[in-house]
Amino acid sequence: MAKLVESVPNFSEGRRLDVVEKLALAVTSIPGVHLLDRTSDASHNRSVLTLAGAPNPVQDALERAVGVAVHEIDMEEHSGEHPRIGAVDVIPFVPLGDSTLDDCVALAREFAARIATRFDLPVYLYAAAATRPDREKLADVRRGQYEGLKAEISSRGREPDFGRHRMHPSAGAVAVGARPFLIAYNINLESADVDLAKRIARRIRESGGGLPRVQANGFWIEELACAQVSMNLLDFTVTPMWQVWEMVRAEAAEDDVELRESELIGLAPLAALLDVADRAGASTESTVEARLAAAAEFIKLRDFSPLQALELKLDAAERAALAAGTQDVAAMSSDRPPGLG
Repeated sequence: MAKLVESVPNFSEGRRLDVVEKLALAVTSIPGVHLLDRTSDASHNRSVLTLAGAPNPVQDALERAVGVAVHEIDMEEHSGEHPRIGAVDVIPFVPLGDSTLDDCVALAREFAARIATRFDLPVYLYAAAATRPDREKLADVRRGQYEGLKAEISSRGREPDFGRHRMHPSAGAVAVGARPFLIAYNINLESADVDLAKRIARRIRESGGGLPRVQANGFWIEELACAQVSMNLLDFTVTPMWQVWEMVRAEAAEDDVELRESELIGLAPLAALLDVADRAGASTESTVEARLAAAAEFIKLRDFSPLQALELKLDAAERAALAAGTQDVAAMSSDRPPGLG
């Protein structure tokens, strides 16, 4: 397989869907880049795009999207449940195909310098791309969020890795990094008790002595009228999705609360979902689609589609692009004057 990268930029806009559409169009305007998923959340006031392709086109697509965000999103007017430091809050590069994490570290650092120069943005490197240990965790980079960083950005130790030591007047700052595949996974409670969601989050996350490689927090989700445990699963081979579901269920049960459903923000590796299918007792002789359906039922995945499996979505996107190219060639051939080969 060729060298490919995935990126999952997070934008601080989840309510003005016309702006989200402009962000998506910026990505799809670059040939060879596949927009695999887009998710917007009004309560978090945040949108997440998932794109993949060869490294250089992905960088070009991201640069166009950053340009849209800088033009359209004013952090002085932004509010939402999710922590954030800028119009483009975070841009991770993730290895796919024959790419390595080291490849993505180099890409992240190159891209960080590129957008800092072009858009006059302060940029912080995080995760594997970080150049200092206190910035490996995204939460440490985002300490204080937009408002806190605005006050501290010129202080010793809080200065960006690239760009001037001040916030962009409307777009704030951005974190750029390289990391393995992360699953953004939320569990909605059959309860309006946000304090309960926060207590569960504290118990299950790694920093609280809970599940390894799990980050978690609790939120109120207005459009669903329920409390939510929102998580990043940093390594599903260490802590699988089903284990997270079962632990949250057990913690909620102590307060006589049931789990309403769970949801993926973006995509998950096929192996992560098949691992859930195994836990659900789905037959290994069944089709992939049937096993995925069993996994979705086991953890009550809302609005699930088999194309939320990364490999299936990328394969479908590549086949669609190939088919479109074939049709274009056929159309060009039919328009040729007689006698031209």
